[in-house]
Amino acid sequence: MANFNKVMIMGNLTKDPEKRYTKTDQAVTHFTVASNSVYRDKSGERKEQVSFVPVSVWGKQAENCDQYLQKGSPVFVEGRLVSSSWESPQGERKFKLEVTAQSVQFLSGGPKRAGGESSADADSVNIQDEPPGGPSEDEVPF
Repeated sequence: MANFNKVMIMGNLTKDPEKRYTKTDQAVTHFTVASNSVYRDKSGERKEQVSFVPVSVWGKQAENCDQYLQKGSPVFVEGRLVSSSWESPQGERKFKLEVTAQSVQFLSGGPKRAGGESSADADSVNIQDEPPGGPSEDEVPF
């Protein structure tokens, strides 16, 4: 059975990145990307859906993200989905799904910008006929 795990997301940071170091002194930076999707419902009304995607970045790239990005910075992230689970101190089972970045491109128009990054129109909107993820619940054929 073939497997494929690739994520591409473009959006803006919801808050400043948070950099930490592992016990082996490897940098890891965490941030959340907000990505908007715009669609029209059955009545033709324009709707907007926002997805908040947690991202982790490792190594030198983590250092660069911490140095050059801040809340509101537009980015294009390529990576893979990683899931984890743990038990809380209260005994509850917790789950997390995040993107582990393989590449983070700093887009133009952000609050901080390092020289040489690629530019893109981070404000462009793609209006679809259906909500992201497929048809709405009342359109499912079963």
